[in-house]
Amino acid sequence: MPPVEIRRVSTKKELDAFIQFHYDLYKGNKYDAPNLYSDEIHTLSKERNAAFEFCEAEYYLALRDKKVVGRIAGIINHRANERWRNKSVRFGWIDFIDDIEVSEALLDAVAWWGQSKGMTQMVGPLGFTDMDPEGMLIEGFDQLGTMATIYNYPYYPQHMEKIGGFEKDNDYVEYKLIVPKDGMPEKYQKIAQMVQKRYNLHPMHPKRSQVFGKEQYGRKVLDVVNKTFGDLYGYSQMTERQIDEYLKMYFPMLDMNLLCLIEDWNTPNHEVIGVGISISSMTRALQKCRNGRLFPFGWWHCFRALKMRKAECVDLMLVGILPEYRQKGANALLFYDLIPRYQKYGFKWGETNVEMETNDKVQSQWQYLEHVQHKRRRCYKKNL
Repeated sequence: MPPVEIRRVSTKKELDAFIQFHYDLYKGNKYDAPNLYSDEIHTLSKERNAAFEFCEAEYYLALRDKKVVGRIAGIINHRANERWRNKSVRFGWIDFIDDIEVSEALLDAVAWWGQSKGMTQMVGPLGFTDMDPEGMLIEGFDQLGTMATIYNYPYYPQHMEKIGGFEKDNDYVEYKLIVPKDGMPEKYQKIAQMVQKRYNLHPMHPKRSQVFGKEQYGRKVLDVVNKTFGDLYGYSQMTERQIDEYLKMYFPMLDMNLLCLIEDWNTPNHEVIGVGISISSMTRALQKCRNGRLFPFGWWHCFRALKMRKAECVDLMLVGILPEYRQKGANALLFYDLIPRYQKYGFKWGETNVEMETNDKVQSQWQYLEHVQHKRRRCYKKNL
C-alpha cells in the first residue's frame, strides 16, 4: 500500500480540497449536518475570521496515491491559553478514512507543529473559539446531527483509543426534549409567574430593527454570552470584531419569535440578563445543498427550513443566564415563553446541543420536560 503523505495547505486549491473532503466522505449520510461552503471558507480564512486576532492555525491534508484521505486543522488560541494558563495546541476539522495510519499521521502533524510553537499539550476536537463546533461524537451515531455540532463515524473514537497518549479531557452531553403537544408543564408555569412577580424579570422579543438599530439588542445578547460562558472549559472572550462578525453572519437568519430575551425591569434600562436562541433545524436542508453550496438550489431548501417552518425539530442554539440570576428561576421564564411558540410552529422535539457533562445546573432545567440524553461527545488531550 502506498505511504501516507501529509501536506500543509498553502494554496486556495488545497483549501478547497480540505473543505471538499468532508462532503465527499459523508456523501449520502443521513445524520451529518454539513456546513455551508461559504461558512467554512470564512471560518478558515486568515483574512476574514476575526479569531485570527488572537489565534494562529495550520491546515493539513493526508494523501495516499495522490488522493485525499484525511484532513486536520492545528489551532493555537493564545487568548484561551493565557486565560487558562496552559500551552495547548488544538486539533479540529478532523476527518479521515478508516485507516489508523492516516489518523495517526494527521494527529502527529498537529503535534509536531504545536511543539515547534512551544506547546506542551494537544487537545480537541476544538475550533478557534466556543462558537465553532467541538467534541468528537462517541455516542448517538444514529441520531440526527445539528448545524452547531460535529457528526463523525463510529470508527473515529476507536482510532483515538488506539493511538497512544490520548485520554479524556472533557465530555459533552446532548438531550432530546419532547415538546408538549399542548399546555404548559405546571412547574414552568408556577416558577415563571413567581419570577415575574418577585424579581420583576420579564421575557421580550426584540424586533429585527432593534437587533441592529440604536437599541443594539444583538450586541446585548453577545455581551450576555461573554459573561455567561466566561468560566466554562476552554472559553475565550469574544472581541469587538468577533461580535460584529457574528452579528452580520448569524443574526439576519434568526426568527425573532424564537429569540427570547429576559430583562430585569428593576434596572434603569431594563438590562438583558438572559437569552434563549432557537432555530428551526437546518440539518435536512443542509444535506440537500450540494457540496455545501447555496446555488443553484440549496438556497431554496434553507429558505423553506427557516421561513416556512418545515422541520419537526427546533435547535436550542444557545441558552444563557447571567450567573447572579441563575438561582432566581430565569431559565423557567425562558421556556414558559418559548414552549407555546414551539407548539404553534409544530415542533415535536428540540435538540439542546452541547452541555458539559459536569454542568448539573444546566441539565436540571430539562427536568420538567420529557427528555433523553441521546448523544455524547468527547474532547481528548495528550501531553507533548
